[in-house]
Order: sequence, then structure tokens, then C-alpha cells
Amino acid sequence: MDSSVKELLQSDQFLQEVTIKGWVRTFRANRFIALNDGSTINNIQCVVDFEHTDEDILKRINTGTAVSIKGTLVESQGKGQKVEIQVSEVEVLGDSDPEEYPIQPKRHSMEFLRENAHLRTRTNTFGAVMRLRSALSFAIHQYFQQNGFYYVNTPIITGSDAEGAGEMFRITTLDAKNPPLTEEGDVDYSQDFFGKETNITVSGQLEAETYAMSLGKVYTFGPTFRAENSNTSRHLAEFWMIEPEVAFMDLDGNMDLAEDFIKYVLKYVLENNREDLEFLEKRLLDEEKTKPQNERSDMSLIEKLHFVIDNNFKRVSYTEAIDILRNSKPNKKKKFNYLIEGWGADLQSEHERFLVEKHFKCPVILFDYPANIKAFYMRLNEDGKTVRAMDILFPGIGEIVGGSQREERLDVLQQKINELGIDEKELWWYTDLRKYGTAVHSGFGLGFERLVMFATGMSNVRDVIPFPRTPQNAEF
Repeated sequence: MDSSVKELLQSDQFLQEVTIKGWVRTFRANRFIALNDGSTINNIQCVVDFEHTDEDILKRINTGTAVSIKGTLVESQGKGQKVEIQVSEVEVLGDSDPEEYPIQPKRHSMEFLRENAHLRTRTNTFGAVMRLRSALSFAIHQYFQQNGFYYVNTPIITGSDAEGAGEMFRITTLDAKNPPLTEEGDVDYSQDFFGKETNITVSGQLEAETYAMSLGKVYTFGPTFRAENSNTSRHLAEFWMIEPEVAFMDLDGNMDLAEDFIKYVLKYVLENNREDLEFLEKRLLDEEKTKPQNERSDMSLIEKLHFVIDNNFKRVSYTEAIDILRNSKPNKKKKFNYLIEGWGADLQSEHERFLVEKHFKCPVILFDYPANIKAFYMRLNEDGKTVRAMDILFPGIGEIVGGSQREERLDVLQQKINELGIDEKELWWYTDLRKYGTAVHSGFGLGFERLVMFATGMSNVRDVIPFPRTPQNAEF
């Protein structure tokens, strides 16, 4: 059975015969192959006896070439590695054009690597990012499975807009040039595939609520979509969401769950992906040196992870946060891009980061937001103007989690639906939950790519998802 690079680098079984397959990172002096197979950020050095190796084979070995190597694992004579392979046989598995292969052993721009997203995971940076993404995915499932949650696959095709923002991609099989029309001249979606207007989902939350109200504790983890024409470093048209929903849980329990969950998954990668994190931390430190002094982060990547894991999250009402921000030095000196003038303002990332990084110096959970800046399904407080919503704020990133206690009272929910002009007929099944066995329940949503950005230190969301989907870009 073939060995992996990771296994061999950890081995002390010298003089064993091994077979390994991977991609050549560098080939020096017609003798030293640095080989990587994706199992670790580290390469293993393979030493070729070029006097006894076919010259035609050596000519075919270049950066990016896939090879199969047989040889003996020995203690390394050089610095930087414990073991190396004395090669007895090398087989080139495929072609590799050294002049055309784009991922050369040099520094490439992030934009260039996005244009070559099918090959960018062969770089150290993207190999590390995607291994961390995989580890976080595993930790998410492990956390919920160990805590009695059931994994629910909610539909990608939906007739409802969970967020009420209207930024949805339409699904249709109708003729784009000549669709059937109603007598009023509108597109007749009754003749479409599903017999009604449908879209791809912005959230699995509403459907997850139905399962929470029978299975108790559930979570979704799947793709969601936003047709928001935004080209920022924080937005994607297709991204992944983690959305737990729990019956009989109020907002306090929801905050407890979210804090415990986040600490668990970040602790998991600290314990299991140390080499990748240390590499990304060094990369981030090098990147920080190129920034102006006032834009540099006060914490290294691993310090940021510990900042979240080792601190209790400070719970602050929206009203208290507004008072702090309104009286803050950057607000009074007009340093904020969006000045806080009074209660009701929708907080921006700069405000959220100020609360976390400057004022409280720990992760922050804001709760009880104004009803008019939050979604219709959030439970209205007794004051009639705030809802039982909560957002978790992180250093360097701002909001990472948004959640709420859901509105369980039928009359209040119906009133909010009507006030927003939402068609109640489209949500008949959702309001049914408030008719038959209604109960307090809560949940939250965590954008997975935001979490991966935080854990890896990457500054652009397009670099933490395998194939980013953004306005004017659906390549690969």
C-alpha cells in the first residue's frame, strides 16, 4: 500500500521500502525532488541516483509533474527534515509542460491564483486553507452529533424568501425569449416546472424550524445563495451556512450554544492543524509588514484563535452598544465612516470591531436589536420596538453569527408578515407551526466562509472557498 507524505515524515522506521505518489514542487540539480501529495503542508525530499536513472525520465520531471517513487526511507543528511527517500525507481505518471504550467515555485498574486483556481491548491497557502476548511467541516458535524443534534438536509429550491430581502436567483424552465404570459401581461409561472415562481435558497432556517419542532435539536450545513450585486472581499453569490435550530430554547440558551460551538470548532483546528496554522500565521505576519502601521493587527493568527477560545463572550444590549459608540472617541472625532447619531442605526463592521478590539477587548454578543432592522421571524420583545436577536462579533471580521429567538406567537407573526407585505399563503406551513404545539425555539446562522476566513487569516472570502461565485464570475 502506498504511503502518504504525512505518514513518512512522522515515521522513524528507517530502511523500510516505501512507495509514494505525488506532485513535484521542485527538482534541483537533477537529483533532489521535493514531493507533495496534499496530505501535509510539508514536502518530502526524494534523492535520485541520476547515474542509474534513465535520462529521458529525468528530462520529463518538472514542477507540477505527477510521479510515483519507490525507494528506501532513510535519516536525512541535510537540514530541515528528519527523513528522506533514497530513490530506487521513479515513474512519471503524466505529462507536464514546464513552460506552460502556471504554478511555478515563486510568489503569485491572489488574483492570478483565482484565475487558476483548478490548480491553486498546489500552493502551500491554498493547500493549508483547504485542509483547515475540511477540518472545520468535520469539527462542526462532530460537535452537533456529540450534542444530540440531527443533521437535516433542507431544500435548495424554495418558494419562500427567508430573509425578506428579495436578493434571490430565480429557477425556471420557461422560454427566456418567449415565456407564457397571463391576461395581465405577467409571466405565467403556473406553466413553469414547479407550477409557481421558485428560487434557490438564501437560508435553510425556516425548513429547519419545522424539524426542530418535532426532533428537538437539528442543524443544517449546506449551500445558500444571494443575488446581491456586491464585489467586496466579504461577499459571495454562493456560500455555505451552518444553521442549528432548537425547540424549547430561549435567546440566552441560543447565546450559550453559539459560544460553546464556536470555541469547540476553533479549538479542534488548533489541536489538529497546527502546522497549517503556523504556516498561515507566518504568511499573515509577512503580509502585515507591508501595511501602514495604523492598519496592522495587534494579534497574530493563533493569538486571535486563543482570543476567542480563552475569553468569555461579553453580552451587551444593542441599546448599551449604541451609547458606547455614540460617546466613543472615533465617533466624536468623526473617524468612523458611518457616524452613530442615535438609537436605530444599523451597525457597520467598523462599529462592531471597535466594540470587540478597542472597548471590551473580547468577543461580544449584541442582543435585543431594533425590530425594523431585523427579519420578520424574530420574537418581538414586550417593549414593542426590539426583537430577541443576537449577533456575535469577532476581532478583524465583525459579525460572524446572527441568530434569534423565533416568534412563536401566531397573532404576532401574522401581523409582522402582513406589515411587510409577505404573502401569507406562501408561508402557510410556517405559520402552522404556531397553531399546532407552538413553543419557544431559537437558532442561529453562521456563514461558513466567514469562519474559515477567521481561522486562516485570509482577507478575501474568494480565497476560502474552492470555486468562488461572484458577480460576472462563474468560472470552473
